[in-house]
Parts: sequence; structure tokens; C-alpha cells
Amino acid sequence: MSDDATETLAQFAATLRYDDLPERVREHCKDLLLDALACALAGHQGEETHQIAALADALAQSTEASVIGGGSLSLAGATLLNGYLITATTMCDVHRPIMTHVTPEVVPPALAIAEREGNSGRDLLVALAAGFEVTTRIGVGLDYPEFRKRGWHGPGVLGPFGAAAAVGRLLGFDAETMARAFGLAGSQAAGTFAAWGTPTVKFHQCRGALSGLMAALLAEQKFVATREFLTAKDGGLFNTYANGGRLDLAVGDLGKRWELEQIDLRLWPSASLMQGMNGALFDVLSQGAIDPAAIKSVRVALSPMAFNMHGTLPRYKGKFEALISGHYTAAVILHDRALTLAEFEPTRYDDPKLRRFAEHQVVISADPSLSITQTVVEVEMADGKIRSVRSDHPKGSFQNPLSRKEVEDKFRVYAKGRLPAPVIEEVIASVNALENLPSVSALMDMLSPTTAKRDAA
Repeated sequence: MSDDATETLAQFAATLRYDDLPERVREHCKDLLLDALACALAGHQGEETHQIAALADALAQSTEASVIGGGSLSLAGATLLNGYLITATTMCDVHRPIMTHVTPEVVPPALAIAEREGNSGRDLLVALAAGFEVTTRIGVGLDYPEFRKRGWHGPGVLGPFGAAAAVGRLLGFDAETMARAFGLAGSQAAGTFAAWGTPTVKFHQCRGALSGLMAALLAEQKFVATREFLTAKDGGLFNTYANGGRLDLAVGDLGKRWELEQIDLRLWPSASLMQGMNGALFDVLSQGAIDPAAIKSVRVALSPMAFNMHGTLPRYKGKFEALISGHYTAAVILHDRALTLAEFEPTRYDDPKLRRFAEHQVVISADPSLSITQTVVEVEMADGKIRSVRSDHPKGSFQNPLSRKEVEDKFRVYAKGRLPAPVIEEVIASVNALENLPSVSALMDMLSPTTAKRDAA
């Protein structure tokens, strides 16, 4: 392998084979794919989805690529829209060490190219593993704390590399072409936390998917680009976006230690750093029935980062702010004993009683002693009794993973009403046995019914 990190990762992605993937890695990639498909089907309920759909439709007038949930668009349009669908309702994956959602960038272009090229499910599985690993390896190699200090947001910066890796693997790139694809991906790496609190943070993800697609397709045309983008002294990613990076983390034990295993899933809609709080509140409810009217106060301690992102919205506006408001989410869990997309509809989050409870009875504070994933919840009743739960590892994390059945059930919940019941089970079976699927086109036909495609054409 090359001494340069870019070329080392390019060679890894270009030469990765199915037999190189440990069984646990294959199965986690299947979990990530099925979860991404569930999120995409739910994404049709997203508040801004119609706006991204209009943009995607305007990119080109061809209809060769399927939209998850129905319809077809151009290669670029489907990649952009499917990327947004996965992230639209704030319940897709997250790689917590780099605070980056990975599937919205990697899965859509991989599906679009695999459908177009007639790739097999095994080809797709390898491509996804390559894309997930490249994204997360570059992310940890950046030295995330330094990267974050500069205000960068991971999906738009890192996602193009993973998307390019997945597409390049499906197109059979050699290591040199893959490295040039990474150079073109890096030239589009952008997105900062100035967008936080607005839907633009989700646009970073689908734009990252499109950027990676364009990078790979341009590299396929032998377009000249640097093959040392990550470590170039003048303008290289590690030197410009951070302080030189951690090359040992980017390429150390590559193919032996799989960083993609650290990609977490979310059982509930709402922000990734609130998943521990959600689980703790459900644990409180499991201790016995609670009358919300008898609750005096709810005290939630979050890490400073989680507090800054989710602890300052006692008065939220609209669906997106409700999804990232710890105050509202705590209030609605205790009142509804549930947390689905139904809890993030206007009829629920605009309920005056819930708004009063969120603003006046939920108190959120920052505790510097807590790690980014840790949460402590105390529910004090009017009679003075307190129920307290501490969460160290949220449900869906590497240390507390979702079972395959839980991922399947999530898919069933959000596929219902968009896909026929027999098709839902067929999709689940196809993903579970992805390495035996003759053609990804068959999967996309299930996910994008013909009648919906015809209506959209």
C-alpha cells in the first residue's frame, strides 16, 4: 500500500472483496441498509421533503433511477432526494465519534448505480462496506475535536468520500481512479454548523451523496485530480479542516479493525444525542404507571455538547425544532408513553398542555462530568417521590445495539401505507440475504412500485 493516506484508502476501497468482510461486518451493513430504507420511507412525511423533491425533479428530466417509496428521477435527482428522505425525519444512523450521519450519503448513490449497472446484492454489500468504512476512517483521521472547533459539519465534508468509494467500487475502479475520485470528492467537501437549527443541516447530507456521485462519475471519465487530497500540505483535508489529522486512525489496521461497526442506529425519531434521554425516560415509565398530571418536574442532565444542541429549546417552533428539542421530547414521552412520527405532527407538538409542560416542568442542564452519550433523568412527583435513571449507552449504540428484529420492526412501521404488506416482508427477506440477491434492480422495484413510477413520470 502507498505511504499516502488517500492512496491507501483508495486501494482499500478498490480492492475490497466480499470474503474480506467478517460476518459481523456484513450483518451490520445489512442493518444499516434496512434502517436507511425505513428512514427513507418515513422521510416522505418530512416537513421540507416536497422542497427537495422539487429541486431533485429540476436537476434533469430523465427517469432512470428509482425513488425509495415510489417514483423515478434522474441519477442525480434520485440520489439527492433519496439522501434527503433518509435524513428527513431525524432518525437515521450516526457515527458518534465524529457526529456524522453516514447512510444518507453512501446508500443513495450506491443504490442508483447498482440499479443502473445491474449489480448484484453481493456487489452492493461490498460497496456499502467500502463507503461506510472510508467515511468513518477519514472522519476519525481528521481528529474530530479539532475539526469541530473550526465549525465543520461532518456529513457534507466526509460524505462525498464515502459516496465516491461506494460508487467507484460498483464501477470497478482501480486504485488510481479511486484516488482521483477522492480528490474530486474533497474538492466538494463543505458544510458548517452555522446551519444548525435549520433543515440545511440535513441538506448537507443529501448534497454529500450527490457530490460523491459526481466525483466518481467524473473520475470514470479520467478527469485529472490530485491523488493525495487528504494529506496535501497546501489545502489538504487533514491540514486545512483540522490540525494535520491522525493518520494512524485513518489507515491503522485497515481491513482488520472496522470503524463502520461504530455507526449507531436510532430506535426513535429525534436527535441522535437525545437517544440516551429517550431510553432513560422509557426506563422510568417501565418502573410503573405515571400520571403526567402528578409530575412536579423532570430534570435532565446532558453532556455540554448535547445540552448546547438540544437543551435550549423549551419554546420550539415547528416540526424540526420539536425533533431537536429535549424539552418537548421529554414531555411527549411522559404523556404518550411513545415516540413515533405521530408525536411530531402539529396536532401533537402544538398542544397547549404539552407546550406548558415542556417549558415549565422540564429542566435541562449541562453536566461536564457526562460523556457525549451519557444522560441522567430524574422525574419528581408531586408527593416528593423521585424516579431516577442513568443511561451510559443509548439503545442502538455499538455497546447496546438494536437486534435485527428491532430494525425489521422499524422498517415495518414506516413502510406501512407506502408498500403492500407482502412487499414489506419481501424487502426484509431480500436485505437479510443480500449476498444472494441476483440484481439490485429487483430490490428497487419492490421499494418503488411501478404504479407510483408511472404516476411520477
